[in-house]
Amino acid sequence: MTIEEHYKAIAPKLTNWLVSTGSSYHEACDLVQNAFLKIWKMKDDLRDDGSVSGLAYTIARNLRKNMWRDGGRETLVDEIKDADAGSVAPAPSPSDADYLRKRLADAFAALPPVLREAYTLFQVSELPVKEIARQTGVTENLVKVRLFRAKQKLREILADLNVTD
Repeated sequence: MTIEEHYKAIAPKLTNWLVSTGSSYHEACDLVQNAFLKIWKMKDDLRDDGSVSGLAYTIARNLRKNMWRDGGRETLVDEIKDADAGSVAPAPSPSDADYLRKRLADAFAALPPVLREAYTLFQVSELPVKEIARQTGVTENLVKVRLFRAKQKLREILADLNVTD
């Protein structure tokens, strides 16, 4: 596969993973492009056996760590104030899609980082347990435990929404 084909296959999932683990969408897009720029620069040294996927995730994760360490991290606020009136926006109804997105984002944010990382790599990026274990440097059994605990914790946090599996 060419680098372009790898990019088309991996970039959307990598972007989703970065967003679901705390990056803004624009930040995630920049990280994905920078990761693939690094991959393109080392294209002559790559094997064509699917190792590009793991490499892309590792590079993007390291770039994000460097960015946060060097420049700080964007802080999210719970309330949005209307600039003109200075008032706080009203709380949305539980049926509102934005409300559900916020609840899900808050539930993910409440997960410990190791559980959040394992769960998003598995669900959002659709990586197999073996690849997650390789990328995170833990055993496959520990990845399975983390996935179970993440799902259990999300179920507890979102219990009032009456969501079923």
